[in-house]
Amino acid sequence: MPSSVLAGMTLLVLGESHMSLANHLMEPLHANLTQQGANVHSIGACGASAGDWLITKKVDCGAEEKGSGKIVIKGRDATTTPIKDLIAADKPDLVVLVIADTMASYDKPVFPKAWAWQNVSALAKEITANGAKCAWVGPAWGKEGGMYKKNDARTKLISAFLATNVAPCTYIDSLEFSKPGQWVTTDGQHFTVAGYKSWANAIGTALGKLPPEAVSAKGEKK
Repeated sequence: MPSSVLAGMTLLVLGESHMSLANHLMEPLHANLTQQGANVHSIGACGASAGDWLITKKVDCGAEEKGSGKIVIKGRDATTTPIKDLIAADKPDLVVLVIADTMASYDKPVFPKAWAWQNVSALAKEITANGAKCAWVGPAWGKEGGMYKKNDARTKLISAFLATNVAPCTYIDSLEFSKPGQWVTTDGQHFTVAGYKSWANAIGTALGKLPPEAVSAKGEKK
């Protein structure tokens, strides 16, 4: 593997339900980033929107994986942790956010743009204020319907919304990684093991190609 921009970096990866259960996104993504030489701490909290990482909020499921340790499934004991506390503890160079589907409101007729903007900008601002860089991973194509009412039109809309509103975070567009329907889902929104593996590798590749100044503030002139 060629030398990655992530080698020697400390990464904090936060995500929603995709990162909260076994055989989902957390394990293959954590493994990919670790293989690139990063020191990784991954935390998932299902159903948590961006703003929920500014506070402590109880969630129905969650998981955590740290360094070379195994994934720990938290179940109903899971909570979010305020981002400033996580940054103070881990001192990450880069915070990677996989938070999109929970904010898309697929089952609602209208996308709650003002609420989403408030959430996204507050979290991005807090990460930057605490001295870390950030990369925001947008939603991947799912399958129309299912219990979460995921649909292509809203998926496209939230992806475009995040692309223009996550700055100063770098946006990672997951819609470029597959064609609609290419990755098989179990419920319209969550993928099979193979889909998660493909998504993890695509995210890892995209992060590994970022310019150094997008990954760490250490080289910047203060």
